[in-house]
Amino acid sequence: MPGDPGAIRALAHRLRTQAEDVRREADRLVARLDSTPWTGRAAGAARTRGRERAGALRRTAALHDDAADALDRHAREVERRQELIARVERVVTGLVAEAADRLVDGAVGPPLPLPGSRDWLDVDVHAVAESLGLAA
Repeated sequence: MPGDPGAIRALAHRLRTQAEDVRREADRLVARLDSTPWTGRAAGAARTRGRERAGALRRTAALHDDAADALDRHAREVERRQELIARVERVVTGLVAEAADRLVDGAVGPPLPLPGSRDWLDVDVHAVAESLGLAA
């Protein structure tokens, strides 16, 4: 299975929380720089460097947000594929059940993937239906 959407979303939430923590740290850094009574060229250089570092922290936070957004998209795609797998599984098992009801010699066609397996996406529904005498 491509993943657990709940676990993926939990990771996205942790990344967003970390992004907020990093932003708060950048804000604290700038506030401390601004509140320090130090003056002179060295003080100015230190403040400039500190603001540059705060900017880098904010860019890092934005990357965390981007990663969280990508994880949310991935979770949605995992759910979509899980739904597709379940739909194919229902169709094919329905065909097999219908064929089993019709066949008296016990032959029920090719072996089927395990429930929930991604292999359901590779099942040729038409070939299964034909092998079971259900094709139109």
